Amino acid sequence: MKYRRMPIEEESPEQLGYDKIRYNLTESSVRDRSLRDLGIEVADMLLFYGDHAGHPGFREQLAAQSGAGVTVDDVLVTAGAAQALFIIATSLLDKGDHLVVVRPNYATNIETPRAIEADISFLDLTFEESWRIDPDKLMALVTPATKYVSITLPHNPTGVTMAEADLRSIVGRVEAAGCRLLVDETYREMAAGALLPVAATLSERAVSVSSLSKTYGIPGIRTGWLVCRDRELMGTFLAAKEQIGICGSVVDEEIAARAFAQRDVWLPEIKGFIAQQRRAVADWIAGEELMEWVEPQGGVVCFPRIKPDVPVDVDEFYRVLNDVHGAYVGPGHWFEQSRRHMRVGYGWPLPDELAGGLAAISHAVRAALTL
Repeated sequence: MKYRRMPIEEESPEQLGYDKIRYNLTESSVRDRSLRDLGIEVADMLLFYGDHAGHPGFREQLAAQSGAGVTVDDVLVTAGAAQALFIIATSLLDKGDHLVVVRPNYATNIETPRAIEADISFLDLTFEESWRIDPDKLMALVTPATKYVSITLPHNPTGVTMAEADLRSIVGRVEAAGCRLLVDETYREMAAGALLPVAATLSERAVSVSSLSKTYGIPGIRTGWLVCRDRELMGTFLAAKEQIGICGSVVDEEIAARAFAQRDVWLPEIKGFIAQQRRAVADWIAGEELMEWVEPQGGVVCFPRIKPDVPVDVDEFYRVLNDVHGAYVGPGHWFEQSRRHMRVGYGWPLPDELAGGLAAISHAVRAALTL
């Protein structure tokens, strides 16, 4: 494994220091919650080794909400979605093995296969094609040697999703090709419209990954999961988890189980707030002649850009945005894209913070014009 630090982590707000940020538009989740907010008390909890596959009650909840055909044995609880993605990549790939990945993407979906020295074919999505994943273009990259195909729905960093028919088409074609499909579904429950089915319910060749970090605002407990109905492969995934850390934190998983039990109460409130914040960004874009976007269909992030014909010093733009206004976004290089692009998170900031951050972007673009 050849590890390197990812810019998205090296330059993250928690590494910079939250006290230095006035307008934080870098976050890709809803706002963080405290234990008091959750109404959870774990002071008397016995700190034992937990079930290696994860808290049984939590796995039962996850299986129930995943859909038809998923049982508790098809769910593995992990230390966030990041550990799930690491387990999948290291279980399925050796040096030189081939996979197909959409780009831009959450960095771990790319960097872990790179650390393994896998052979990666990228489907590069474009603004001009509305960041759409074209099933034909995706599957054209698959070869007889391909181990798996990796996509994210809704997509990070753009918030774009796909029609259920396209997802089912990809699943069917992956089955026919004899490889596997990884679907990072971290933003699935925050879709603006109807939810896509959990991909693992559609095929034993599909693996679904998600977490409590983004939708529920509790990234600090580091609890995610993967779902797969291939029992042999699940045995491999469990072995990987055991070798990484035996089991998860029983404290984290107990909090996760109790928090997830409240999802029917939380989700309508969360989705209502997200819709309100998305409208605020849409209104800003509509009135901002120097910026453009593809409107997101889910999640809490979008990926606008400074229009290509705007003469701007991009480095000066970020200097003014960060140093003068104290506003931070996820610059395009976090996702191997032009720095004219930026990921804007609109679910974490409060409404006045979002408004201030968006105004700061407008001011910074104008301050950096090279006319």
